[in-house]
Amino acid sequence: MKKIILMGAVGCGKTTLCQALQGEELQYQKTQAVSFMPEMIDTPGEFILHRQYYNALNVTAADAKVIGLVQSVLEQEQIFSPGFGAIFPKKIIGIITKTDLAQDAEAIQWVEKQLRNAGATEIFEVSSYNQEGIGALAQYLAEMEEGK
Repeated sequence: MKKIILMGAVGCGKTTLCQALQGEELQYQKTQAVSFMPEMIDTPGEFILHRQYYNALNVTAADAKVIGLVQSVLEQEQIFSPGFGAIFPKKIIGIITKTDLAQDAEAIQWVEKQLRNAGATEIFEVSSYNQEGIGALAQYLAEMEEGK
């Protein structure tokens, strides 16, 4: 699996997504500092919410091959600035989390538009709790590693 760094607001589901991708039991835990795993980097949500941390994201992303912009379907506000992904010279993907909690398809489409505006070229819709989309995301990262 290609190493991915997950960036998103507080509570958007980055840590839970890491647990789901690794086949671990899902349990909430607030990420207080950057967590490095063999195939993932989990960042605190404060890094996105406060611009003064963007340099820390840039430095931390140097170890990753893929930038994962994560936004919950429950976050119906702009989290990432338009063109945000341009600061990273890497593949940018968007991950819409908590899709099982979407009120309707329009809520998912709105988040997708925000992620594309931020620079995501591929979009994945996932629910860590019912495993929806987790396999497709894991397969995508595995295929990137293999160069397919």
